[in-house]
Amino acid sequence: MARRTLSRFVLAPAAAVAALIGFAAAPAQAAIWSSSDQWGNYTTSDGYTLYNNIWGSGAGAQTIWANSSSNWGVWADHPHTGGIKSYPNAKKVVGKSITSLASLSSNYNVTVPSAGDYNTSYDIWDTDYDYEVMLWVNYNGAVGALGTSQGTVTLGGHTWTVYKGDNGSNQVFSFLRTSDSTSGTVNILPILKWIKDTKGWWGNETIGDVQFGYEITSSAGGLDFMTNGFSVSSS
Repeated sequence: MARRTLSRFVLAPAAAVAALIGFAAAPAQAAIWSSSDQWGNYTTSDGYTLYNNIWGSGAGAQTIWANSSSNWGVWADHPHTGGIKSYPNAKKVVGKSITSLASLSSNYNVTVPSAGDYNTSYDIWDTDYDYEVMLWVNYNGAVGALGTSQGTVTLGGHTWTVYKGDNGSNQVFSFLRTSDSTSGTVNILPILKWIKDTKGWWGNETIGDVQFGYEITSSAGGLDFMTNGFSVSSS
């Protein structure tokens, strides 16, 4: 699953490898920001933060670039080995409890490769980082959710297979869309309320980060992941 930057130490010399390529993997058009640094990050004028976030063991080179919070992408060359290597993402902080939220939704539009092992996912955290909610909108290759299947449910405009697990640091609730999607809208609040009210897996948590990005296990030879549109809205 994805990890927040401050909690991880990367064992592979990913940043050193990435430094050799500089920003060559950025898009043909000039980006306003790019980084090959392990924890490279950038805050946009509309309050989103982008992270390169290379956190896994055995990672290769990766470059993130951005023109805005809704136009950014990643080039990654991670070896064909097991284990998640990175979760490049854009993040919006919500800072409201579930019961105080009247709405929480997000739009996405991505272009993803046909090769590689990865998922395109939301990673939603409470402010204490005790709970993690992952929403996989598409996935490819040898990837799978942590924990055991809890069945299928239709929420937020999509049908998901739900998994519940624990990684030793926090509980993880994963929702895998039953059919891949590269664009759409997710009504996130009903999912959070279902976890709280229907399943009783957490209480009235305060929602912190709503992240969206690419959880990459392998992308040997170099693959491009592009975000053509992304936004989070809450009230």
